[in-house]
Amino acid sequence: MSKVDLDRIDRKILHELMRDATIPVAQLAERVGLSQTPCWKRVQKLETAGIIMGRVAIVDPAQIGLGLRVFVEIEAPDHSREWRAEFRAAIAEFPQIVEVHRMAGDVDYLLKVAVADMTAFDDFYLQLTRRLPCRNVTSKFSMEVIRDTTLWPIDTVTA
Repeated sequence: MSKVDLDRIDRKILHELMRDATIPVAQLAERVGLSQTPCWKRVQKLETAGIIMGRVAIVDPAQIGLGLRVFVEIEAPDHSREWRAEFRAAIAEFPQIVEVHRMAGDVDYLLKVAVADMTAFDDFYLQLTRRLPCRNVTSKFSMEVIRDTTLWPIDTVTA
């Protein structure tokens, strides 16, 4: 996918949609200084370009029984194409894994895991380590979420 040049209006649209994707087009258009049709066409362009990847409801994990967040660091036993393919296949089997990052530094991968409690995490951990050979697996438990946002710091001021 080629990079799309975003002007200030596109960035304002993105900012408003990141704040609330349910905003009516008329209100969105007013906030960004456009009429409805051009605003809607820009939204469609942003979706087609893959910049807007989807629209979702943001749910409080604790309210749906997923009160424990764990960051799991994984060190690969090797960096072969085969192990990476096995890793991708393995993580696809675990809906508890809500984010996966390939890292630079001491840790190869960082997983964000959402589970109900310590018992559920222990079950997840045992299943994961049986399923995937790793050199090292380290778990770090979130004690409190201070900030968790979907609002990326996009520049809405400069042209």
